[in-house]
Amino acid sequence: MSIRSTLTASVVTLTLASITCAALAQTPAKPTRIRGDIVALSADTLTVHRRSGDIVKISLKGDTPINALRNIKLQDIKPGSFVGTAAMTGVDGKLTATEVLVFPESARGTGEGHYAWDLGPNSTMTNANVDQVVQSTDGRNLKLSYKGGSNAVTVPENVPVVTFAPATRSDLQAGKQVFVVASPMGSAYAAQRIVVEKNGVKPPM
Repeated sequence: MSIRSTLTASVVTLTLASITCAALAQTPAKPTRIRGDIVALSADTLTVHRRSGDIVKISLKGDTPINALRNIKLQDIKPGSFVGTAAMTGVDGKLTATEVLVFPESARGTGEGHYAWDLGPNSTMTNANVDQVVQSTDGRNLKLSYKGGSNAVTVPENVPVVTFAPATRSDLQAGKQVFVVASPMGSAYAAQRIVVEKNGVKPPM
């Protein structure tokens, strides 16, 4: 191989390596779910005392979505509703809900699927369409379907059932509980979505 060919091959290799490193550097970090109590809101920085005990800083943008929740009844879940339900998997493999969020129709498809959740061991989240609601002695059984699969979850009578309600930055008050989906940014975070306690209704997710 000539010196020119060798140099050309080296340049190509370095270029490909640079492109690969740049692509890896631009890969967005996996979102983090932050749960805790608001310590303070100062300008565009929300300080939260997490349940894990540490305190984190979360940056907000002007268009960061902020929602509250309001309680609805278990009977309000109908066939055709699109829901998100955290659940625990029993030793028998059956799912028992720990909360149910009924999405507004405009948010249908949000986070669709069945995947692991971080509320404890064997915790899962299912965002899916309700195909059937069956009354049982221990609550209601929801038959759910989502892209790529289906499952069933039992919703006991005492489980929180909620839907979204309006909220603004003025609701981000010290002492209120929040659930924040955020992107890691070094030692801090950037909020993607915030759900805040309002009128006594705390984020159960």
